[in-house]
Amino acid sequence: MKLYYAPGACSLSPHIVAREAGLAIELERVDLGTAPHRTETGADFTQINPKGSVPALRLDDGQLLTEGAAIVQYLADLAPMSGLAPPAGTLERYRLQEWLSFIGTELHKMFSPWLFHPEYGQQAAEVARAKIVQRLAFLDAHLAANPYLLGGSFTAADAYAFTIVGWARPMRIDLAPFAHLQRYMDRIAARPKVREAMQLENARSDRLATAAD
Repeated sequence: MKLYYAPGACSLSPHIVAREAGLAIELERVDLGTAPHRTETGADFTQINPKGSVPALRLDDGQLLTEGAAIVQYLADLAPMSGLAPPAGTLERYRLQEWLSFIGTELHKMFSPWLFHPEYGQQAAEVARAKIVQRLAFLDAHLAANPYLLGGSFTAADAYAFTIVGWARPMRIDLAPFAHLQRYMDRIAARPKVREAMQLENARSDRLATAAD
């Protein structure tokens, strides 16, 4: 399998899940700063994924799977013993999907586009920040009684939440009022496979930048 990713983007979430699941995965970086977006091999990414967004996962049979919430579930289901996703058909699986939907619609889409595109204006950015703070307060309250979103175990939902909440500081959103959420972020950041995914993406980006100079 090949994961198309961009450093700092939401594609970190399936990368984390793949490593937590112990899956062999190839990485191909996408430069989101070019038009059209180009992969590190020079390919026009829109010819690979017409949506033009990461993540995208090329399966072993050649099919392409897109949308982060779908990709993390697919990867988790390839390694059921990992506990990254509860079994299909259980209430716990629907709880996972509940959290993935919340993160995707209530957090992810408040950051992007409203904070990532200054052309929307300062007023739109401040409205988005206020709404994100409300969502972070909800997460903080939930995490006061739970080490992870589904309770006692790390799941694919936590990989997604960690990735999106990680955008808060760069986008000038203060996490200081949310002590439980901060401890949650620290807990996930300390996981060996999470560190591995983040370090590998940074290292690959550094190598590619050096090669391009």
